[in-house]
Amino acid sequence: MASETTARTFARLARDGSAVDGAKGSTDETPRDGDATRDGGGATNAGWFSWIGTTTRTRALGTSRARSSIPMSPRTAVPEHQARREGETWTYPSEKMFHDAMARKGWKPDPRDMARVVAIHNAVNERAWAHLLKFRGRPRDFSPKARLLNFLGYALPFDRHDWVVDRCGEEVRYVIDFYNAVPYGGAAPVAMHLDVRPALDSPSAAWDRLVVQFGWILSGEWARGNAP
Repeated sequence: MASETTARTFARLARDGSAVDGAKGSTDETPRDGDATRDGGGATNAGWFSWIGTTTRTRALGTSRARSSIPMSPRTAVPEHQARREGETWTYPSEKMFHDAMARKGWKPDPRDMARVVAIHNAVNERAWAHLLKFRGRPRDFSPKARLLNFLGYALPFDRHDWVVDRCGEEVRYVIDFYNAVPYGGAAPVAMHLDVRPALDSPSAAWDRLVVQFGWILSGEWARGNAP
């Protein structure tokens, strides 16, 4: 499942040190990120990632930074090494920044390991963000099917979730529409109807939906009021 996918990602990163999937390109460090001084007066800028004692040893470390897919909240008090722009996402630290931060905290990182360490760090964050989004509701982002049913006279769903499921190593997105329903016999205080199906992201997903839909029609369940 998801943990196995994460393990495979880490194994690949540990092997080749490649950048994390989903990163939105890279950017060089600004003077305030890596330099010991700031322009305009030359005031000393220790910064969160600076550590003067490693300047010589880390000179060969990479200074490019990858952009994450994780958006900044407008209410976030961003640290000095993060730029604040409208619609901006967080920027991951460079090899040098990561190395210097570890050294400041008393660790003795090997510069030769930094490419893999940064890649794994970025992969962990991207994977965690992807799992977090599975629990995000989208109550006003109606699916095409929900809009079609509403056009035909049915009520709109009161909520929608998108889940990503690992099916034998392939990630498949499912759409879940939540509808209010009428309790059977009045015994239950509330009732809900869930319309769950794979999103139309691939031909195989469309085929799965057709097979299930036709199977439901041929079974006669629709005549008894049972959903597919």
